[in-house]
Amino acid sequence: MVLLFSPPLHRQRHQFVIDFIKRNKPKKVVDLGCNECTLLRKLKFHREIELLVGVDINSAAMTKKMYELAPISTEYLLPSYDQLSIELYQGSVTQKDGRLRGFDLVTSIELIEHLHLADVERFSEVLFGYMAPVSVIVSTPNSEFNPLLPGLTGFRHSDHKFEWTRAEFQSWALQVCLEHGYEVQFTGVGLAPPGQRERVGFCSQIGVFHRLSGRDDARLLPGDDAHEIFSYTLLYSIAYPSLRDNNVLRRILVSEVLYWAEQLKRGWMEEKTGEGEEASALCQTQGGGGERLSERQAEMEEKQTGSAGRCVCVPLAKLWSCCPRVQAMSGSVSHLSRFLLDDPLVKLTQDGSAVLVDDQEQDQEEEEYDDLEDTGCTEASQCSLSAVQQEDWEVDL
Repeated sequence: MVLLFSPPLHRQRHQFVIDFIKRNKPKKVVDLGCNECTLLRKLKFHREIELLVGVDINSAAMTKKMYELAPISTEYLLPSYDQLSIELYQGSVTQKDGRLRGFDLVTSIELIEHLHLADVERFSEVLFGYMAPVSVIVSTPNSEFNPLLPGLTGFRHSDHKFEWTRAEFQSWALQVCLEHGYEVQFTGVGLAPPGQRERVGFCSQIGVFHRLSGRDDARLLPGDDAHEIFSYTLLYSIAYPSLRDNNVLRRILVSEVLYWAEQLKRGWMEEKTGEGEEASALCQTQGGGGERLSERQAEMEEKQTGSAGRCVCVPLAKLWSCCPRVQAMSGSVSHLSRFLLDDPLVKLTQDGSAVLVDDQEQDQEEEEYDDLEDTGCTEASQCSLSAVQQEDWEVDL
């Protein structure tokens, strides 16, 4: 078949769903007949969705691309506050499964025409009577458009069991609304050439169903055993990392604190030794108050912490003011202190007001100097030893 539409018709159908989601912001969405998860892979980027589910009878088609639904590496490194879980089930849309009840949106894109007519009634009962979502989008080929498709004889796909005219589709949709308490608007995608649009309609006809407000009996009631029906097989499940998860929040917050505490320490050390002015302006570049580490902090830096060697004391208030991301995740300095209190990766002062950062560079330099003094090496022998070490490293590399 020659491509007649730009963008391609399947993209127009998917864009119709995406536009609906942008307007209505459903939190729980299921795509019936998801096949290779093409629509789901687009919807995962719309983070108003909290639960995204795909169902198809063909498990091989789903598993072919299902791992592309997984979070990318940056979503683990920089998770947001959005929540998203994705599940894929193998099963027939003519069977009931309690896990799919009460969704905000169900999509059935070019699916119904793959069912035998005897199964369409069961599909209607499962979708509108049992699942009872708030909204449903159903698309199906418009057979009146077929004569405009070059080279087409018969149905558009070898697996199609029927293809409805506009009148047939509307008759089915209106009967569903009458039986199950919905209303429907008819539209479509894929425009006919000018002058023929009224005569043939859209290439893909679409019904957008909304459950009537008075129909609350669809929700699970206390004691209702409908949720005990599990006819589908779970093939895939993934929960995206979210800062609403305290474990994820703590991990990311600790990472940010350790990084910026080290940066502040280096900035103060370089300022102290006069090695650079850029480091002393660290807080200004991060949107902080532009203050430098105080003399009191300098005194504390000189203190010893047992076997750990010297430490630089970085106040949480300073760190909080210098790092907007730490501010956003912790909310306040007191909350930040509580988050860090029991974390093994973070060393706090006794009053919990500051992070202790090991001054490893200084300790290492002192240890090397002491070792050289103990061995009686002269300045010349030190240079010779350094040259030999560098030569050995280059050989190893």
